[in-house]
Amino acid sequence: MIKEIALGALCIANFSILPAKDITTPGIPENNTEQVSQKIPKSVIIKTKKFKIKIDQQPDGKYLYQSWPAKGKISSKPSMIISGGEMYPDGTGGNYYFEFGNEGYTYQVWRNYLTDSVNKAPYTLNVISPDGNTVLKEDAIVVKN
Repeated sequence: MIKEIALGALCIANFSILPAKDITTPGIPENNTEQVSQKIPKSVIIKTKKFKIKIDQQPDGKYLYQSWPAKGKISSKPSMIISGGEMYPDGTGGNYYFEFGNEGYTYQVWRNYLTDSVNKAPYTLNVISPDGNTVLKEDAIVVKN
């Protein structure tokens, strides 16, 4: 009986030291960021009720946020420009968001590939105050991809 307990403990110890990266599931890629990056446009223009927003990928890989009033023209001077934005994948279904910081406020533009409703807008703009409160949340449609 002691031999059986010792053998069982040895087996458990051997399995517990197996690195997780050695265990893979066939057909599921280990790194989904490559799949997500294939769906991210280098430039997109979206429109909410209040704003037109253009997001461009810069040569350094960061993102540039420019906004105008909803009825403003993209050819005019933007009312706000924020550089140095980042793109963050959200899960494995293709959703992602861009995040920009300006004077303590956080601007997030979410891409909603997976939603509960076919009526859900493809983008959402969230503006978060320095104290963490959401001050604006508006759905957005694509004006130009």
